Amino acid sequence: MQKKALALLSGGLDSTLAVKVMLEQGIAVEALNFTSPFCTCTGKNSGCKSEAVRVAEEFNIPIKVMHKGVEYLEIVGKPKHGYGKGMNPCIDCRIFLLRKAKEYMAESGADFVITGEVLGQRPMSQRRDTLRLIERESGLEGLLLRPLSAKHFNPTIPETEGWVDRERLLAIQGRSRKEQMQLADDLDVKNYPCPAGGCLLTELSFVSKVKDVFDHSDTLNLRDFRLLKLGRHFRIGSRTKAIVGRNEAENNVLETAVQAGEAILRWDEGSSPLTVVMGKLDDTKLENAAKILLRYTRAEPGQECTIKFVIDSREKQMTVKNEFSETRIEEFRV
Repeated sequence: MQKKALALLSGGLDSTLAVKVMLEQGIAVEALNFTSPFCTCTGKNSGCKSEAVRVAEEFNIPIKVMHKGVEYLEIVGKPKHGYGKGMNPCIDCRIFLLRKAKEYMAESGADFVITGEVLGQRPMSQRRDTLRLIERESGLEGLLLRPLSAKHFNPTIPETEGWVDRERLLAIQGRSRKEQMQLADDLDVKNYPCPAGGCLLTELSFVSKVKDVFDHSDTLNLRDFRLLKLGRHFRIGSRTKAIVGRNEAENNVLETAVQAGEAILRWDEGSSPLTVVMGKLDDTKLENAAKILLRYTRAEPGQECTIKFVIDSREKQMTVKNEFSETRIEEFRV
């Protein structure tokens, strides 16, 4: 009877190769892809999800896409095993993903789980001791196979039971991707994206925005974190933030993301970016948001400007002087 593996597939080179190695051994594979508001592995026309879907279609295997929800945000806020160089809870993140995979195994009919992890490739989550910890805390001891580095570990149940031929697995380790690229050539794997994706939680310039949301939110929601990739962010109150779009595309996304009770601001007398004000609103906060907005227009310094704002489909206007200096703007910037 054919055995089935459930694969964590990002669409990157390593996870793609792990799937291919299993398919070459006649193992049925179903892919599991997780989306995150903190993912950076995007090409010009596609992101992680579509890359994973493309790989699944190319290999003719089913794929299920899961969204990391508020439960994941809580882990980011308070990881049991700490952070990397930024706010990246890499160990807790891997445990979270693999626990979700374990839960899905019964539904998918999978016999074991595979990943594209490589021993020593990532300094926090792919050390030998850490990989063992992740396996143990995910509840997948014996059922988690890492085909690219399998020969560096004790045989798993799929190997000892003869479902998988251990001799055809790999012994890759370290940060170089030369062996993976050679394996891709050998297995005729083409059109793969950059070898490694990334996580915005490792980027210190982005981490300040993430911390700001955690520090100034009564409840967590995914939208607030997704919007961190868009526009310029300004904290104008303990529970109020302004986001200024940088181009028309961002303006359009911000406008569609507005929720009840939030404000949309524009300069009435000339072209300008759109500004969204989220959280608790009052006249002073709206005026400050308007002055920040004017800093990104062609309004003359000191010019009196009419700002139109819309809250819950009700349009109003205010007159505001373009008087904020760059120094004053920076006092609000997140």
